[in-house]
Amino acid sequence: MSGKTKIFVFHMKELIYTGIFIVLAIVLIWLLIFMFGPGSDDRTGKSKMNTSAYTPGVYTSTIDFQGHTLDVSVTVDENHINGVSFVNLDEAVTTMYPLMESSMESISEQVCATQSLEDVTHSQDSQYTSQMLLNAAKDAIKKAEVAD
Repeated sequence: MSGKTKIFVFHMKELIYTGIFIVLAIVLIWLLIFMFGPGSDDRTGKSKMNTSAYTPGVYTSTIDFQGHTLDVSVTVDENHINGVSFVNLDEAVTTMYPLMESSMESISEQVCATQSLEDVTHSQDSQYTSQMLLNAAKDAIKKAEVAD
C-alpha cells in the first residue's frame, strides 16, 4: 500500500452549481425529446391537417312549440361559436311567451363567452324554455361540427 494520502478539496458553491446545471441539462434533453421526438403529433390529440372544429356558416334547428315553428340559428366560424339567435320569430310567440327572447339572449351571451353549450345557467323562471332552446342549439351545432 502506498503511504501517500490524496486530499481533494471541493468548494460547496461549485458542487451546488454543478448539480443545478446537470438537472437543467436533463430537463432540457427530456423536453426536446418530448416535443420533437417521434409521435409528437399523436400526443396532441389533433392532427395538423384538420384543426378546425366547425364548418363555417349559419346552421338552424327547428322547434315545434305550441303550434308555432321556431327556428334557432347558430353562427360559427372554423373554431368559434359566434352567436345563437332566432330566425323569423313570430310576433305572436314573443307576445305570448315573453321569456323566449330574454332566455335566448342569455344563452347566446354565455355560449359566446365560454364557447360551449355545457354548464349554461338559466333562471328558475325560464328553465324549461332555456332547456328547449339549448337542445335546439345543440342540434344546430352538431350540424356544424367537422366530421373526423
